[in-house]
Amino acid sequence: MHQAFHDLFIYQLHDIYSAEIQVIEALPNIIAVASNKELREALENHLAETNNHKNQLDEVFNILKESSSGQICEGMKGILQEFQQILNRKDAFAIKDAALIGAIQKCEHYLMACYGILRTYANHLEYEEVKKILQKSLDEEGKSNKKLTNIAEGSFFWSGINSKAMKE
Repeated sequence: MHQAFHDLFIYQLHDIYSAEIQVIEALPNIIAVASNKELREALENHLAETNNHKNQLDEVFNILKESSSGQICEGMKGILQEFQQILNRKDAFAIKDAALIGAIQKCEHYLMACYGILRTYANHLEYEEVKKILQKSLDEEGKSNKKLTNIAEGSFFWSGINSKAMKE
């Protein structure tokens, strides 16, 4: 039973590894389309974090003495196909930025779910060091998601992207 659960854990690790690589490949095109400076900066920071998450997953695979190669994450592939539709639209800047935030947050929520599942599996498998690495990535994904929400909604001193999109 332990081996079967370990195999499931490795399968899920391959899935999120593929998801992170897909995001790394997609983010430069998304950043290029974002018109809001704060959004662009948040996406650039997210690209750096995503590269770090990939490196952290490499470390997990090394700890477990497993290969990082595996399947393609079909879930992230589908989410990123939505990005292509957004990138091809001829919307006003604020509308496109609002759509980008929504699509990025779908990525964030998918990744948070994956990291949460993996952290729980690592806990049950008693992979303490791996659990800590996965928790760190989960926390960072949550912070990125909150940052995007703040950009979309704005703050006390200025209106966010969603408010500007409503005016266009």
